[in-house]
Amino acid sequence: MQTITLNIKNETLTDKVLKLLESFKKDELEIVDKQDMADLKLLLATRGDKEISFDDYLKNENQD
Repeated sequence: MQTITLNIKNETLTDKVLKLLESFKKDELEIVDKQDMADLKLLLATRGDKEISFDDYLKNENQD
């Protein structure tokens, strides 16, 4: 897996880039907000899995 970080200062451009990237989700592109990455890493460590899709993380985010 390769990780790419984008820093976009223009909110309009951010929306356009995200819309474009969303079209690649069916090709297994995973979009992760940097702020959520720390939580995702902690969740990964506690579950002992090799990887967790961000969509699965969001589905279970509010469950106990």
